[in-house]
Amino acid sequence: MIKKGFKKKRSNNTETIKSDLVVVGGGMSGVCCALTAARAGISVTLVQDRPVLGGNASSEVRLWILGATSHMGNNNRWSREGGVIDELLVENLYRNKEGNPIIFDTILLEKITDEPNITLLLNTSVYETKKKSDTEIKSVTGFCSQTSTKYNLEAPIFCDASGDGIVAFQAGAPFRMGAEKPEEFDEGFAPDVEDYGELLGHSMYFYTKDVGEPVKYVAPSYALKNVDELPRIRNYQLQDDGCKLWWVEYGGRLDTIHQSEEIKWELWKFIYGLWDYVKNSGEYPEAETFTLEWVATIPGKRESRRFEGDYMLHQKDVVEQRSHYDAVAFGGWSLDLHPADGIYSDKPGCNQWHSKGIYQIPYRCYYSRSIDNLFLAGRIISASHVAFGSSRVMATCAHGAQVVGVAAALAKKKNLKPADIADENVIKLLQKELNIRGQSIPGIPIEDDNNLVNSAEITASSELALRSLPFNGPWKVLKNSTAQLLPLKKSTEYGFKFNIRAEEDSILNIELRTSSKKHNFTPDKILERKEIDVRKGEQKISLEFNEILKHDQYAFICLMKNEKISVQTSNKLVTGLVSVVNGENKAVSNTGKQEPPQGLGVDTFEFWCPERRPEGKNLGFEIKPGLDVYGAENLNNGYVRPTNRTNAWVADFTDEKPKIIMEWPEKKSVQKIKIMFDTDFDHALESSLMGHPERVIPYCVRNYTIRDENEKTLAQKKDNHQSINEVRLEQAVQTKKLEFIFDKLTGDVPVGVFEILCY
Repeated sequence: MIKKGFKKKRSNNTETIKSDLVVVGGGMSGVCCALTAARAGISVTLVQDRPVLGGNASSEVRLWILGATSHMGNNNRWSREGGVIDELLVENLYRNKEGNPIIFDTILLEKITDEPNITLLLNTSVYETKKKSDTEIKSVTGFCSQTSTKYNLEAPIFCDASGDGIVAFQAGAPFRMGAEKPEEFDEGFAPDVEDYGELLGHSMYFYTKDVGEPVKYVAPSYALKNVDELPRIRNYQLQDDGCKLWWVEYGGRLDTIHQSEEIKWELWKFIYGLWDYVKNSGEYPEAETFTLEWVATIPGKRESRRFEGDYMLHQKDVVEQRSHYDAVAFGGWSLDLHPADGIYSDKPGCNQWHSKGIYQIPYRCYYSRSIDNLFLAGRIISASHVAFGSSRVMATCAHGAQVVGVAAALAKKKNLKPADIADENVIKLLQKELNIRGQSIPGIPIEDDNNLVNSAEITASSELALRSLPFNGPWKVLKNSTAQLLPLKKSTEYGFKFNIRAEEDSILNIELRTSSKKHNFTPDKILERKEIDVRKGEQKISLEFNEILKHDQYAFICLMKNEKISVQTSNKLVTGLVSVVNGENKAVSNTGKQEPPQGLGVDTFEFWCPERRPEGKNLGFEIKPGLDVYGAENLNNGYVRPTNRTNAWVADFTDEKPKIIMEWPEKKSVQKIKIMFDTDFDHALESSLMGHPERVIPYCVRNYTIRDENEKTLAQKKDNHQSINEVRLEQAVQTKKLEFIFDKLTGDVPVGVFEILCY
């Protein structure tokens, strides 16, 4: 027993933890920063003020993770964020394709707690920041209510991934809150703050359930009584759950930090009032057997403070896809601003304007310009209010946080401050280290002189020569214009054949299109048009294009809308091939064509987007001359996803035991091998609510063996589902040869590999 008498004053239990990096905030940004830094070899303390990790993606809020793929509703092909955030999403697909947010919680906790270099503090709120000098942080202090313990956390470097920027704020870092005037960054989309407001509000979600028998509902006294008078009530449809209710938003005209509890209560009032209306107004008779299963207890925050770095991302960086010498991450979500009045607004719930492709984010956005040892991650990075409308989404935030993780390790290793890494020579080291981890910085390939593959002679058991995809899939009615994306060679005239079926004699218009920027996938440049007379019935049509490309890049063979005509698809799936449709995706304000008002500073263009599997299929076709774009030389070209080329080695469909052979004139010492596989970076892997058709991406290699020159097995993998496999041998081997032997996938999907690195 413990028995203590009266004491004038007692202090809480106190612990001091020292590490190389303290990460404050355990949302997706903090998680990815901590994992990346720990794997780069430094010790990390990760502090989270909630009982679970994930922030807005956790089971407490239940927002799905999205980024540049934008629900596959934009023209950003193969743009899912790489590195740790990809690893987490692919793992979630494997274990949790149905999108249960509670399962996602467990995945994040497992990844963090399995990492020996990370000390995790849950339920611990940082409330004080101490400084060594005006420009340097010494420590932060947090309190865990569950253990009644105060933690003093000391480190040479700190990362604020807290969402509201508690550490940066207390450290005195310069910040902004609200919208800039249009003239500051020449931003046509900068809002009229009197009419539209300065901040995005909080959202709160709920889930309902049909229990199969009548359920009575009595609303709490604080529930709103007049929700039927609010314009957004028409947005609600029974069985809309979770983040489909993103429009349940409020608070953009309040202080989204200090009035957050007030905002939460207003959202609760609306939700319980809405459910009262659904259950008791008589307008939703089908709701009789439904119950309110779950309502969030904390809101999902969108916007508060943004801190100033040595560069501020702004609208033209996004729309014009400007290049930066210190590019380290990318974005691709739309410029997405919301009316500040939220549920009380008569305006549309969001105002999204897309760019024609992904954009670079510079390293200078990820550290404070005034606090020497402070990194920024998540939605608080250095960006204008307009650019923040794109950079704020979770996958983009997490992708940038990986930058901080590697940069912190580099700073520790070389005794640098965050700003020192922005030097034009040092930044190249950061870019290389990031890309080796799968970051896929746009326009910057992996360039690593230590990679032994660069000096190897690479051959393969086969290479896919793309002459056709068989006409063996279902017929697709041309209700919308449909295109096959193909990686064409410059200075080459091509001919094509398609299988067509017409209800009556008609004319099929076909266009050859490409993008005005060779790395984009917006078909804004029409090279040539053809009119094909089609007779009633099934037939194979042939066409030749005389126009040629000036660069190797993807082109669109567009079969234009004609509901009397169908085209036959193919059941074959191949790395770097996809068909797209000029349709709609209203979830991301895609109505087929973007037509912004004059003066907004945003482009007009059409959307051509893929359909999700199992519906999304390539078109059956024949092409002449064929495409030799899947050679083994792609295995060390530095790119780990399609860009203007496929960047992949792909085996022939008939190859029963696909193999890659690497040979050197003299023995090499090999201990670490990285293999970059295809997990379809075009597929948006929303983490919750929205399920997916398969647990393992069909392009992904499942089983392989690595052997040396004596055919000795060095490593073997079964049932792989991840994009990146890293093989570490217990001891380095001396060999002149490595063989990579892959088990064949299904007959409809050939084996493909993007990149191999050996050290």
